[in-house]
Amino acid sequence: MPADRLAAPLPLQEHRRLAVFAGEWSGEETVFASRWTEGEAATSHVKARMALNGIYLIQDSQQMRDGKESFATHGVFTYDREDRHYKLFWHDSLGYYAPAPASGGWTGKVLTLVRGSLRGNARHVYEVIDDDSYTIKIQFSPDAEGWSDVLTGVYRRVL
Repeated sequence: MPADRLAAPLPLQEHRRLAVFAGEWSGEETVFASRWTEGEAATSHVKARMALNGIYLIQDSQQMRDGKESFATHGVFTYDREDRHYKLFWHDSLGYYAPAPASGGWTGKVLTLVRGSLRGNARHVYEVIDDDSYTIKIQFSPDAEGWSDVLTGVYRRVL
């Protein structure tokens, strides 16, 4: 009898590691002045869940400034079994879609993902502090060498 090609693969330990970011989070952010926005403090609400047989972490965030939504994101994280790197497919309310996902890996409690495009390079650095908090740093570089902070944040578990 032929193998069932539509059977979903079981998640690997690498997929399960992303569950550390699953949950509902409240964040305090610093948005740095850039070509996209003025710099100032913001708050953020993040909801993330493991989905599709535990293969993906789906994360949605809503940033607020002055009582209004100023920025929103939709991220899909996974582990690529073939190239053995973590991937981040990032969509945001600025409407830009990267031609390829960010790619990277864990070093200790830090997940670093980098993507390049014609606009430049973005680096997302997630650091797990403990079961109930993590930090993020999003940086930009035109040449992937000199990095400038775009956003930093500290997130605490709500649920």
